[in-house]
Amino acid sequence: MEWATTKAQVRAAVRARRAAGQRIALVPTMGYLHEGHLRLVDRARELADWVAMSIFVNPLQFGPGEDFARYPRDLERDRALAANRGVDFLFAPSVEEMYPGGAPWVAVVPEQGADVLCGAARPGHFRGVLTVVAKLFHLFEPDVAVFGRKDFQQTVLVRRMVEDLDIPVRIEVVDTVRESDGLALSSRNVYLAPDERRRATALPRALGYARALFDAGETDPVTLAAAVRRVLAEAGLEPEYVAVVDPATLELVRRARMGDVLAVAVRVGAARLIDNTVFGVDDALPA
Repeated sequence: MEWATTKAQVRAAVRARRAAGQRIALVPTMGYLHEGHLRLVDRARELADWVAMSIFVNPLQFGPGEDFARYPRDLERDRALAANRGVDFLFAPSVEEMYPGGAPWVAVVPEQGADVLCGAARPGHFRGVLTVVAKLFHLFEPDVAVFGRKDFQQTVLVRRMVEDLDIPVRIEVVDTVRESDGLALSSRNVYLAPDERRRATALPRALGYARALFDAGETDPVTLAAAVRRVLAEAGLEPEYVAVVDPATLELVRRARMGDVLAVAVRVGAARLIDNTVFGVDDALPA
């Protein structure tokens, strides 16, 4: 596996792959890799000849008082995991390499879809996400980029960015990977103390309960959201939001349909956890 820390190294590697006629896949991450990230690599390997991964904890997407400084990092561990899973090229730049003049004067600012769900609680978050993803797309010029469905709102906004700005990259989304008890894998799960880890399983249980109601014929989003809130309340958890939204527009729906997304965010101790389920799509949630 090749290893790079500068944009110049990336551009040289990409030129060589293009000269060889190879398809390029990019897996953007913030590191502290887990099986969810590695499944993205697996999908990238199926779609391209050369798989690149980026590891960069992007300060632009963290707000004041958030966990930028303490976000888990272990680059040597990540290098080993990436290499063993078949990553061909790993880019792990410094903040100074990505933003040599400090905070950029020009950024990608979403006009719609970024002030709801996670964006309502994290103003400016998706400005930071889209800016760094656009920079990575310009550096790697990938044929395909692979993201995880757990970060559902992010995938919607990235897709809109590449459509609206005519960036020629296919966006591939891979299903959420879960623990045996249903909890979605997340780098931030490391923040959970043992008791908090047990309480956190209420999140996938709540989603599973709401899915069962939908499968039984319930389509009222208010009723479905109330069911989620009840299960969370039994674990002493108050959600930041519970919403049934259209998968393309992120707008609240009047009646839940196949393909709509039930999305939830909740704080458990120091961890802010997000999760979702798509009605009509298989998901390894507890019943």
